[in-house]
Amino acid sequence: MKSSLFDTVSGTPAPSQAHASAAAQLKARKKRRDRLANLLAYAVLIVIALIMLYPFYWTFITSLESTGNIYQAKLLPANLSLRNYAEVLSGTTVPFWRLILNSLIICTLGVSLTVTLATLAAYPLAKMRFPGRDLIFYAILALMVLPNEAGLIVNYITTIKLGLLQQTHPVLDALRQYFAVVLPGIASIVGLFLLRQAYLGVPQELVEAARIDGAGELTIWRRIMLPLALPTIVAFSILEFVAYWNSFLWARIMLPDKNLMPLSAGLLELSGTFSTNSRAVMAGAVITVVPILIVFAFGQKYFMKGLEGAVKG
Repeated sequence: MKSSLFDTVSGTPAPSQAHASAAAQLKARKKRRDRLANLLAYAVLIVIALIMLYPFYWTFITSLESTGNIYQAKLLPANLSLRNYAEVLSGTTVPFWRLILNSLIICTLGVSLTVTLATLAAYPLAKMRFPGRDLIFYAILALMVLPNEAGLIVNYITTIKLGLLQQTHPVLDALRQYFAVVLPGIASIVGLFLLRQAYLGVPQELVEAARIDGAGELTIWRRIMLPLALPTIVAFSILEFVAYWNSFLWARIMLPDKNLMPLSAGLLELSGTFSTNSRAVMAGAVITVVPILIVFAFGQKYFMKGLEGAVKG
């Protein structure tokens, strides 16, 4: 006699239907657990985001105030005024537009040299075989444990010995001082690591085929490696732009001429010896962050894709 949906004797569901019902219940419980886990994860991430974003938000609303207690936590400004931004942009206290130009020159020079050097140095460490290759790479990586401040004295002495602070001609002096700001950062260990990982993701067969066709190493680097590693190069360029745009300590040490300082370092002049217009400093800080946000907004897709490719590589 064929089995029906319910057992004719006990009236309970047939085994196949019982298994399906149990599977559905397990699936529903798993779905509820996943939904709860996602809600908890989002809640934690939102709290972390608020904690990280509040200092910038506080800086922004404080820069919009003309009066009030600057040291208290707040959610809304006590009053609204653009006087602080007008003071910064007018250039009466600091040469704001000259500082912007200085930052652009330093960023252009620094990013160009750093990215070029990193893309060249990463190629032999990834695709060329020679004794001690891995040892050299890991020795370079070991330098990442040293803080940036550890090299200040060595970098300062090196810069002086290279004559980058000599006073001979106004234009040449400015170019030398700009180069003095970017010189310690052009050998980027982070960039070397990211680009080496991206190069490792390029199939070795492409490189071998190019070598069989008679292509030199520079040709392979330029025509194969650079196009395939372009997302990582863009991501690294964004990171370097942010680093050079935020140049502060080294620029304050190396630049005797305040008119040649980048924006982040030059805004310190808003703080006087005996008095400080803190709200104008806040306005300058907000203006300094805006270009970085614009760069990330336009390069976010390439930034995430580039980092993902470097990690996978």
